[in-house]
Amino acid sequence: MKIRKGDRVRVLSGKDKGKEGEVMSVDPAAGKAIVEGVNVAKRHQKPTRAMQQGGIIDKAMPIQVSNLALIDSAGKATRVGYRIGADGSKTRVARSNGGEL
Repeated sequence: MKIRKGDRVRVLSGKDKGKEGEVMSVDPAAGKAIVEGVNVAKRHQKPTRAMQQGGIIDKAMPIQVSNLALIDSAGKATRVGYRIGADGSKTRVARSNGGEL
């Protein structure tokens, strides 16, 4: 999977098209990621010991990784490629400008 936790991404399609956010978690098996401030749903929360107050909370729901594009250093959405170094290390590079991610 080319998107990792901590990456800055832009939503390409859906109700939140054009929004940007940071990836909070990734589920490679399902091909989904949770992005901060994107695909937010209202959930009813019962009071528990950990969370004393119940009520309706906003919760970020998973979004399909195919609907996300990584943002490069210039602030543009880009595809991701890989470059193998001379020592055998593998690094992610932006397809738009060839810079490291």
